[in-house]
Amino acid sequence: MTYMLLMVEPTGQRQTRTPAEGRDCYERMVRFGDELKARGQLLAVESLRSHDEAARVEVRNGKTRVVDGPFAEAKEMVGGFFLVDCKTREEALAIAARCPAAEWCTVEVRSLAPCYEESTAPAAVTAAAA
Repeated sequence: MTYMLLMVEPTGQRQTRTPAEGRDCYERMVRFGDELKARGQLLAVESLRSHDEAARVEVRNGKTRVVDGPFAEAKEMVGGFFLVDCKTREEALAIAARCPAAEWCTVEVRSLAPCYEESTAPAAVTAAAA
């Protein structure tokens, strides 16, 4: 099964690091990705720029609206992702726990599925994981 591990980080936390600290964090993440690749589990990985350069696009009643970032109401941003192949949800959670980014942000674990498909996880398990 395919899982996406989203790195959800506090906005502005990257600016609290020195350039050397930033490079160290990045290198740790690269090594983590290399380990997943060596085990045949890594399907894709990318780091995202800060949301300062992001834009949101909406189309309502045939009219397109583009809102440029940063988004003042945002307290968190998605900083990147790993797309991994796992046998079980537990395996995906274990990978997320080993991810270096879990030390400075939240790693959200989501399985991929068509948008029309309802979750098959029991409500108690879903609530406990939140």
